Amino acid sequence: MASRAGPRAAGTDGSDFQHRERVAKHYQMSVTLKYEIKKLIYVHLVLWLLLVAKMSVGHLRLLSHDQVAMPYQWEYPYLLSILPSLLGLLSFPRNNISYLVLSMISTGLFSIAPLIYGSMEMFPAAQQLYRHGKAYRFLFGFSAVSVMYLVLVLAVQVHAWQLYYSKKLLDSWFTSTQEKKRK
Repeated sequence: MASRAGPRAAGTDGSDFQHRERVAKHYQMSVTLKYEIKKLIYVHLVLWLLLVAKMSVGHLRLLSHDQVAMPYQWEYPYLLSILPSLLGLLSFPRNNISYLVLSMISTGLFSIAPLIYGSMEMFPAAQQLYRHGKAYRFLFGFSAVSVMYLVLVLAVQVHAWQLYYSKKLLDSWFTSTQEKKRK
């Protein structure tokens, strides 16, 4: 066998690589999708920590009411959205399909549903701000409804991509499971 810098092995022109083993496509895809989902979970964790910090400051009255408004109702159930992310992380080491499925279902229940409710809850305040230019809740001098809609849009995208990649990962794991059963 030749080294990278050394001469080529005698009797070969370098075109005999077709017989070598390769990593199966679904294993490559599994590693890539796990990495993407982990990145999304970490972004979700940052959003979640910011929301917890905002809610803590609002409830403990560490800053004046003019600086940080009290939390909206949708923020309380959204705090449970960390659970699906933890289930997703727990499913990765051993490719646990049931944990991944539970993660996907609970993402819809604990993450997407509160965000939909939040968009409906904040809509009248957003409409008031748009039509009359009046805001009644503030977050460090900015309209709280504007900032929270920005967070809401970002969270919806994170969770939607997380669900998309989780579905693709689930399909990848099913492919490998079916191939093992055939053998």
